[in-house]
Amino acid sequence: MANRAQPVIIAPVEKADMPVHLDAIGTVTALNTVTVKTQVDGQLIHVLFREGDVVKAGQLLAEVDPRPFQVQLAQAEGQLAKDRAQLVNAKQDLERYKTLVAQESGTQQQLDTQEALVRQLEGTVKSDQAAIDSAKLQLTYSRITAPVGGRLGLRQVDPGNIVHSSDTTGLVVITQVQPINVVFSLPQRDITSLLQKPDGGAGLQVDALTSDTKQQIARGKVLTIDNQIDTTTGTIKLKAVFPNQDSKLFPNQFVGAQLQLDVRKDAIVAPTAAVLRGAPGTFVYVANEDKTVSVRPVKLGPGDNERTIIEDGLKPGEQVVIDGTDKLREGAKIEPVTREAAAKAMAVAPNAGQSGHRGRNGANGGNWSGHRPRDGQSAPTAARAD
Repeated sequence: MANRAQPVIIAPVEKADMPVHLDAIGTVTALNTVTVKTQVDGQLIHVLFREGDVVKAGQLLAEVDPRPFQVQLAQAEGQLAKDRAQLVNAKQDLERYKTLVAQESGTQQQLDTQEALVRQLEGTVKSDQAAIDSAKLQLTYSRITAPVGGRLGLRQVDPGNIVHSSDTTGLVVITQVQPINVVFSLPQRDITSLLQKPDGGAGLQVDALTSDTKQQIARGKVLTIDNQIDTTTGTIKLKAVFPNQDSKLFPNQFVGAQLQLDVRKDAIVAPTAAVLRGAPGTFVYVANEDKTVSVRPVKLGPGDNERTIIEDGLKPGEQVVIDGTDKLREGAKIEPVTREAAAKAMAVAPNAGQSGHRGRNGANGGNWSGHRPRDGQSAPTAARAD
């Protein structure tokens, strides 16, 4: 049994362009979050929105009873008319006093007093005009509009209630979600790599992934980098912006953030599943032409769940074992099967693993799960068949 060929799945070492990613966990934040409040006190008579609606900036949302402000406006306009009439009369008297003084029929004191009265009434008219403008502004505030465009939350006040400008809850919250931001943190060791990029990394591509990092949700770019490191965590925050036209990102959602730092051109890459760790360090099983395997120490570069850059130890075209390594050792005999052939065999005979019979391709019909040794597993060269 020790000399029996072990069925394994192999895959080639390739030369390809390999993106270099930095992975993090991020939080989706709205571009703007605004609590819509009334700026005047009064009775809320109309609510013109539905919860969850997408509104535009300036859209009418609600209305406070405008009648008190209409009365104030009318009073201010009446006072202005009264004071303006007095000003006209005072100016006419001023002209008369000027004529009398020129004819030496009046005193300079009377003329000075009349000039002062005219200036006083001019000030009163300006004050009246300001009162009118204030009343008009209050009347405008009785119509509550959306300050920004976005999605509405739950309504906090029902029509008929008395609302005040001092209310903390407001009427409704608007979140601007197109575009939308994702805030994530990276270890401080990555700062140097970021700062070497143009504009300190701003504009680099960022992918938002599901919380299990298995599926891409959206693609955006780095907007800015924080100006200081968090001393409690040793990380620095980055903000990325996403168009979010399909509304797949939602405020306060947790997502995986994958920042593409660089692209390694013509890098030697191997399947990540082939990389093992043990007493000799990081190594792979290389499939030889005589259907044996050799333990090959390798130096790793950046990688992801699928592929890893090999800095040293492998050449393009070599075959490495990616499944079935649990019973291998230096020089062990193997029966190599490509990943495509194994998938085809399992599709034809999905229950072959229960019988243990060999299929037509010569491979053992057993399970192809090929458990990889965990970190710290003893070196494969130390395994012996007693």
